[in-house]
Amino acid sequence: MKIININTWNRKEHFEHFSSLKDPSFAVTIPFNVSHAYQVSKANNSSFFTRYLHDCMRAINQIENFRYRILGNEVVEYDVIHTSPTILKDDNTFGFSFVKYSDDLEVFSNNLETEKKRVKQSKTLFPPINGLDCIHCSALPWINFIAHKEPNSGQIDSVPKLSFGKATSINNELIMNVSVHVNHALIDGYHVGLFSKKFQQFLNQ
Repeated sequence: MKIININTWNRKEHFEHFSSLKDPSFAVTIPFNVSHAYQVSKANNSSFFTRYLHDCMRAINQIENFRYRILGNEVVEYDVIHTSPTILKDDNTFGFSFVKYSDDLEVFSNNLETEKKRVKQSKTLFPPINGLDCIHCSALPWINFIAHKEPNSGQIDSVPKLSFGKATSINNELIMNVSVHVNHALIDGYHVGLFSKKFQQFLNQ
């Protein structure tokens, strides 16, 4: 983790302007073609959710601005961003998780499975590890949404939030809408565009 010198930062004015707003966040919903990722997952008898979540995190970690966080009065850049997906329990409630990221899909998959087991056995909502060096995400495989709103605590929140919708067949392609919610003091539309491009590239591999 390194501290960003705000005074010499090329985003100084952007950061100060958007940080002064009551709600400095913005959100977009982006359609992704997940046909290839789904087919590969099914052919390998592996989890489609794990596959697309890993592709998502690969993209997140390659974009500097998605690794920025506001920590107190400072902006910091984390070396690695992990993921904090909601995990559905057997009683249809859920628990928050914290899954260590790895470039290696198998290692990431094992980390995710371990955390799933912990959440399903836990009676608490929050994980024992719960830092800013993550993204918050949730899957809504029951809903093909075209817009999405995240809860707002009313406090400064610099952790990006993503929601994955239902994969739906459109013109013989499997399309999944993804909501991306970010703090505009750290991330602009340009960076969301980079994420979108990289995420789709990884899904196609």
